[in-house]
Amino acid sequence: MFHTQSDVVFVKGLKVEAVIGVYEWERAITQPLLIDIALETDIRKAAISDDVGDALNYKAVCDDVTEWCQTIKAQLLEHLAGEIADKLLAKYACHQVTLSVAKPTAIKQADAVGVQITRYAKASDSEAVGDNNSQFDDA
Repeated sequence: MFHTQSDVVFVKGLKVEAVIGVYEWERAITQPLLIDIALETDIRKAAISDDVGDALNYKAVCDDVTEWCQTIKAQLLEHLAGEIADKLLAKYACHQVTLSVAKPTAIKQADAVGVQITRYAKASDSEAVGDNNSQFDDA
């Protein structure tokens, strides 16, 4: 039977100071970034057990994303978002990542500018994640 996944663990408005930008002056300072993350994952095991060990650790996600932003030092938001999405898919048990990265101070007349991307786990990764929860699949 075909299954669709609709559980999402999210982080809204993660604030990170990082080097980002193409201009020389931007490479010499840090700028604020606002990041929203939606990780499509299966939360049924945690919902049943009420055990934090069965849940996707959003504190670890925030810590990782902060570290990655600060170490990547991307020129473009597009590059940074793609790198973060790939790393999240590789490290966490999720099938899909939707990520927005915004620079709130880039354009004076705007609240923020940025990018939003959605990336999917490779079929083999998704199947492996699904296999871990096979007891929850419908017969």
